[in-house]
Amino acid sequence: MDRITATKTARLAEECHQKFALDRSVKEAIAKTDREKFVPMGFKHNAYKLDALPMGSAQWISSPLTVAKMTQYLEPDGADRVLEIGCGSGYQAAVLSHLFRGVFTIERIESLMLEAKARFRDLKINNIHTRTDDGQNGWTQYAPYDRILFSASTKKIPQKLFDQLADGGILVAPMEVANKQVITSYRKNGSSIESKEHEVCDFVPVLNGVQK
Repeated sequence: MDRITATKTARLAEECHQKFALDRSVKEAIAKTDREKFVPMGFKHNAYKLDALPMGSAQWISSPLTVAKMTQYLEPDGADRVLEIGCGSGYQAAVLSHLFRGVFTIERIESLMLEAKARFRDLKINNIHTRTDDGQNGWTQYAPYDRILFSASTKKIPQKLFDQLADGGILVAPMEVANKQVITSYRKNGSSIESKEHEVCDFVPVLNGVQK
């Protein structure tokens, strides 16, 4: 990352921090990730603003502030492996790659996954593992995960994902409640799950199956 870009990403991280107090590690992860690399060509001029932006396949790249919040709610300090449901552009996974030794990300739309993989390769991010699949199935091969993050809204968390969450682990998801979405975190303690609602949000919904 060149000096001009580093200045822009640092300013973006600080702007997020001013609106929502971030742990230093999360703020640094935002500052280390060049959002411009994940934004469609026609929107490069908006890459360092706190706006969600449209991308291919009727999907959106989340606002940097939303990405920062979701990352903060994961409580990444001390955690080793994270599973992301809904890779999209790859921006959220790239931020997580600075905080976790292993990032496992699933995307149901094959074209988006191929584009995200190319970005990770170009940025020489080597600790992100990708899979094209219905993310609601999780990724049993590498379970259990210390953290699980939904980057799309859902009405219900499948039990198989809680099964793939490590004891003491945290799952964060935008939950569809009545006519709104609420960022909710779940902490697994043995056979019990404790939930905590955080704030209203706006994500594209989880969809079933794989789109080639």
